[in-house]
Amino acid sequence: MAEVNTDDGGGHGKHEKKRAKKSSTRIDMTPMVDLAFLLLTFFVLTSTFSKPKAMEINFPADPKDEKDRQKVNNALTFIMTKDNGIYYYAGEFYPPNNKDGKPSTALVKTDFSKDGLHKLLLDTHKPTIEAVHELEEKYKRKEIADTTLKRLVNLEKGKKEALTVLIKADDKATYKNVIDLIDELNVCLIGKYAVVDMMPTELELLNATNK
Repeated sequence: MAEVNTDDGGGHGKHEKKRAKKSSTRIDMTPMVDLAFLLLTFFVLTSTFSKPKAMEINFPADPKDEKDRQKVNNALTFIMTKDNGIYYYAGEFYPPNNKDGKPSTALVKTDFSKDGLHKLLLDTHKPTIEAVHELEEKYKRKEIADTTLKRLVNLEKGKKEALTVLIKADDKATYKNVIDLIDELNVCLIGKYAVVDMMPTELELLNATNK
């Protein structure tokens, strides 16, 4: 609120000389301060604070008995080690002289290049990727809703025949490489992956291969 004080300048007596009137203005800033705090409170309560981003990683429960360990269909197992090393094998792991009479598993080395890990995942996961792209085209043509698209994409990623990835690392691997691998899995639309412990026989094969 503004308040104006006026002074008539005197001169009420017979012989007094009249002076020019003076006026002073005093502005009350209390309402302005109240308004500022109200606006500040409004913006604080209505603002959306940034939420921390977290990466979802699946850690399966260990079986009580090794006999209860289920076989994984259409699986790739990646083993991370020192010097940005990435090795992988497909299907089940068979040590030398195994009881099933299967050829022993051999590790194949790859890297994070475009023609390495990325191409491997795209080629192995091709049917699911094509199915997801077809669903996205239907969404662009407005044949399905966005909620339906998400549900159908998750169904495609979770199918039994879809690629499953197991991630293992020794004590020489870096967290960065593991995170980079998981990022690449998400880029290639891999819906089934988990970080699991390395078996002793796998570690022995890794050490023998990585000499």
